[in-house]
Amino acid sequence: MLCIGHRGAAGLEPENTIRSVRRALEMGAGGVEIDVHCLDGEIIVIHDSRLNRTTNGSGPLRRHTLAAVRHLDAGMGERVPLLREVLDAVQRRALVNIELKGRGTAVPVLKLLREYTVHRGWMPSDFLISSFHRTELRLLRGAGFPVGILFARSARLFRPLARALGAWSVHVPLSQVTPGLVARVHADDRKLLVFTVNSPADMERLEKMGVDGIFTDYPNLMLELAK
Repeated sequence: MLCIGHRGAAGLEPENTIRSVRRALEMGAGGVEIDVHCLDGEIIVIHDSRLNRTTNGSGPLRRHTLAAVRHLDAGMGERVPLLREVLDAVQRRALVNIELKGRGTAVPVLKLLREYTVHRGWMPSDFLISSFHRTELRLLRGAGFPVGILFARSARLFRPLARALGAWSVHVPLSQVTPGLVARVHADDRKLLVFTVNSPADMERLEKMGVDGIFTDYPNLMLELAK
């Protein structure tokens, strides 16, 4: 079962920072998940559309310039990173799951990933692009990169959407996972990934169910179970 560090190692470090991503890699996570928005033509790594929760700034992200956001403290002296900075920190050591949080992120993310695959030695399989925003995911159809569909609630009717989008994976909350859902997703030749799993007991239960991967704030817990 793939262990994906949620926002890096968000339970141990400031989320979505280079420090957090490096911590997840040091622990041996097979993947890292980060969230992106676009600002002033750049792709930045931050979860919320407001600055208050994760930085020492305040107000809506889009009311600030990129330069102003980059001067903020995102926790423990870290700054809000650019997506390209995260990719350079990972250096193909793990799968990078890029969740499209902001509108208008699919096209610029795709452009950057093509730069990394054409000129920097990365492979499309090094990436997973996911989102709750179906309109963003539709722009990725046929682009050659794995796509994941996020469901906030039940994914019982995942099949038509997954087929329409050519999805590689279906992402569901922990509360919605059942053996039947695992079987149906696998029967449709897709992966089932579960968020956010922070209990060793849940990790063991999901692995026995045949879940393909989990997102966790504590990658160390999953990796300790594997020893």
